[in-house]
Amino acid sequence: MSEWVELLADDGNELKGYVARSAETPKAGLVVVQEIFGVNEQIQHTTDEWATEGYLCIAPAMFDRFQKDVNLAYTQEGFTEGLALMGKFAPDLTPQALDVASAVEWLRTQGVDSVGVVGFCFGGTMAWVSACRLPVQAAVAYYGGSIAKLIGEEPKVPIALHFGADDPYIPDADREAILAAHPEVPLFVYPNAGHAFNRKLDPNHYVAEAATLANNHTRLFFEQHLVF
Repeated sequence: MSEWVELLADDGNELKGYVARSAETPKAGLVVVQEIFGVNEQIQHTTDEWATEGYLCIAPAMFDRFQKDVNLAYTQEGFTEGLALMGKFAPDLTPQALDVASAVEWLRTQGVDSVGVVGFCFGGTMAWVSACRLPVQAAVAYYGGSIAKLIGEEPKVPIALHFGADDPYIPDADREAILAAHPEVPLFVYPNAGHAFNRKLDPNHYVAEAATLANNHTRLFFEQHLVF
């Protein structure tokens, strides 16, 4: 079962969240953070899939701060528009962290005590930010392109990272820098996979073998760190 709810960040920003509910009592809560294409069909699909795993899930509309109801296609036009919107984000991502925090707090109002964050591309970076700054229990980042710029921050909760070995946007040097600064963080690299390899509804980027392996790692990671 899915629905849209209204969220309110601590600085007064109003944003929507796409909610997918488990058929049973949720074992934990999960915030799903979008790519630069908005809470589009892919993010809704991913949120729905995690709900079938027994989580109460919410995907906050991170672009609502600048433009409401962004839902972009995986085209050059969609990429250009999403990139322009992402350019409006604060360099330190503080307002964006407040928006993710509003989704975390909404989950807690639903009676969920244990909350994780999973994010993709831009959302992967926000998963890192969440692990460092927010009151969550665990996080997983898929191909977070700006994590290497934030390695001076220290994760306060367990986090796992997924990268494609052939990602043209995230060089080997970035992954090596992350590992050097945070050797305790599990970092998985998938051969023959580029950026957005987990994007199931995009045949131009989806790599089934890598996505299956990464999702299995994520599933086990959350079972270990979220489900008590």
